[in-house]
Amino acid sequence: MNKSYRKTENRAQFSLFIDHLDQHISDTNPVRAIDAYIDTLNFDQLAVGVYKPSSSLRGQPAYNPADLLRLYLYGYLNGIRSSRKLEKECRRNIELMWLIKHQRPSYKTIANFRKDHHKLLIRVNRDFILLCKQLDLVGGELIAIDGSFFHGNASKQSILTKNRLTQQIKAVEQKIQDYHAMLDALDNEESEADNLD
Repeated sequence: MNKSYRKTENRAQFSLFIDHLDQHISDTNPVRAIDAYIDTLNFDQLAVGVYKPSSSLRGQPAYNPADLLRLYLYGYLNGIRSSRKLEKECRRNIELMWLIKHQRPSYKTIANFRKDHHKLLIRVNRDFILLCKQLDLVGGELIAIDGSFFHGNASKQSILTKNRLTQQIKAVEQKIQDYHAMLDALDNEESEADNLD
């Protein structure tokens, strides 16, 4: 055997110094922004006509809606639309393990949460997108500057008025509605595929 290869660790061997999951998530990782945002939400205020927690006394306790919201926003930001793919990512993606604290909801739980709490998701999604735009986390383009001189642009199109902001918010809400319609269609397709098996 060639001795010049790097030494590997035995997968079954216990280590004296166990690292924790937080060490694998950098301080600038977007999942930290999702986590911080969800921590700012007041679920008592959101619950008015929007969030209906399960009142069943049978079976296991329900998942914390904050964790399911974290999962939803992670899927939105990373383009993971399928409930089944999100379920799979919960079992193998270190970012998601950190974000939802090792929870492993089934695809049915994820799909039902999205279906049952449609209004809550729209409200939270809209606020999160607006916050990300305000902080310049999304929606911008990468610009490289090579030392050239550029003229400033103070045209009427670059000024944000109350009407333009209202139109932008309506556009964001329409995109969220379209996104939810696509999620519902995808979940229905997967359910139909299960019924055929």
